[in-house]
Amino acid sequence: MKIILTLIATLIFSSQLLAAEQTSTLDEQAPGYYRMKLGKLRITAVSDGTVTIPLNTLLTNISPEKLRQAMARDAMTPHAETSINAYVIDDGKKRILVDTGAGELFGNRGGHLLANLAAAGYPSESINAVLLTHIHADHSAGVSRSGKLAFPNADVYVDKRDVDFWLNPSNVNQVEAGEAHTFAESERTLRPVINAGRLKTFLAPATLVNGIRAESAAGHTPGSVLYRVESEGQTLVLWGDIIHARAVQMSDPHVAIHFDVNRQQAIKTRERILKQAAEQGYWVAAAHISFPGLGHVKREGSGYRWVESNYTTQLGQ
Repeated sequence: MKIILTLIATLIFSSQLLAAEQTSTLDEQAPGYYRMKLGKLRITAVSDGTVTIPLNTLLTNISPEKLRQAMARDAMTPHAETSINAYVIDDGKKRILVDTGAGELFGNRGGHLLANLAAAGYPSESINAVLLTHIHADHSAGVSRSGKLAFPNADVYVDKRDVDFWLNPSNVNQVEAGEAHTFAESERTLRPVINAGRLKTFLAPATLVNGIRAESAAGHTPGSVLYRVESEGQTLVLWGDIIHARAVQMSDPHVAIHFDVNRQQAIKTRERILKQAAEQGYWVAAAHISFPGLGHVKREGSGYRWVESNYTTQLGQ
């Protein structure tokens, strides 16, 4: 009898454990990656996670009512969940990662890049180069973890103007008080890369690994850049923080955000880049447009609209 009761108890415990595991799995998204082809290149969008940001306190040059209306058109509120996207450019020989997510700085809201890269077939040690659009927690902090290189076989490229700015604490008075923490965060996360001799700086415009072109997008930070990739007549431009709130800033590029180091320059940069994207019709990969953040920009009235990529499974055709 004692053996039977023990078996019954074991079965009950096992079934409860299985149910708990199933519930946990059902509450998770599938691994966050999505692929597209660009000529001969394979482009893979990889999610670092999502974070909810209070646009009502962060955006400038817009009234609370206009903000509410703009977000409502997309069935959202001013407390909006935003994607943190990174991208792998793979030509079959080199694997180049654009941006690295938030690493350990956002807790469980970010920091999922390494797991999703591995799920997509790109373990961290397989990345040959990292290109940063700029130095900010959700773009550059993922270059290291616990003081060690997150991508041990990759050089990390970033515009020198951002290195000179964010790694010099004497510049703290040039940013709003809420951004002062970026200096210490940048030092902590980038120092392992610097000590390993892996940090490579450039001044945009510049041609980097595999012919990828860095072009200035200064304003949000002094060294913000975008990256232009071309293959067989097709072009993809990878953005950092050109857009934070698609529902608002596409239709009104004059709306800025408190994170901008030079707000007026950031607005002029956004106007220029949106105009260029609409006129040239190239593909865009955007760090903070809903994952996978791949699509096109179209002119609409006095502003613009985002046209997301059509879902495809036909990558080999």
